[in-house]
Amino acid sequence: MFALTFLGTSASVPSAERNHPGILVEAGGSRILIDCGEGTQRQLLRSGAGFRRLDHLLLTHGHFDHVLGIPGLFSTLRLRQSSDAMTVHAGPGTLDVVVRMLAGLWGEGRAPIPLELAPLSEGRVIDAGDFTIDCFPVRHRETDSFAFSFQSAIRRHLLPDRLLALRVPDGPVRKELAEGRQVRLDDGRTIDPDQVFGPAEGRRKLVIVGDTETTDGLDGHVADADVLVIEATFLARDAATAREYGHLTATEAAALAARSGVKQLVLTHISGRYPDQDILAEATSIFPNSRVAVDFDRVTI
Repeated sequence: MFALTFLGTSASVPSAERNHPGILVEAGGSRILIDCGEGTQRQLLRSGAGFRRLDHLLLTHGHFDHVLGIPGLFSTLRLRQSSDAMTVHAGPGTLDVVVRMLAGLWGEGRAPIPLELAPLSEGRVIDAGDFTIDCFPVRHRETDSFAFSFQSAIRRHLLPDRLLALRVPDGPVRKELAEGRQVRLDDGRTIDPDQVFGPAEGRRKLVIVGDTETTDGLDGHVADADVLVIEATFLARDAATAREYGHLTATEAAALAARSGVKQLVLTHISGRYPDQDILAEATSIFPNSRVAVDFDRVTI
């Protein structure tokens, strides 16, 4: 299961209702922050999520509306004497922005908390066992921008009625079967895991795309996602302006979801020039299962 909390849903200029971009993803026992716009630490408090177990920060790119909250968050983690090291995953150019920003405040090569910098290249970012995170590049105004794909592991559960019918005793034998190993019972019978497992549960897929100037090349990455989170900064009537600033229209985001077998589309990075209902109306005319995220929305997969 993945649980998303939208900490900030504005475009480059925040509003009274929308903070700069940030999303908290909870998966298993992990809590992963994607982007850290100005004010993110206060949004963590206001959402009730708090600061506990924040040890991975994934950055889509290095524009200031996505990273300016980092110094404040790191400073607070230091004051709270967090012992966990923070790993920042980002493209090399974005990591350079982070390093220079921190150096300007704390000195060259220094940070207020233990820090690990992990440069991104297309492929696997994290393998946590019960879920994985992969990244893939997107095009946004000549930055080294990345999007992220979360996938849960396929799970199968032991069937109590089959265990009972096959007279499999409680204890270590069932544990071995649950771990996928064949076992031999005291009476000499051999039990294969497939004899006592139920059907595989479907894999869950979440894709989060930050700022992007085009959907070209994204279809394969977002295909069959249970939830696609993607920007929709402009309406189609302002497509020329969207191209100039390297952003999508709601029409383009919805068309990507429609042709890629996405189950639910969540639009974010919303410009204050449009009412939410106009963004939503444009998207739902193409992909009905669309919603416009607002700050503190929570989506569970």
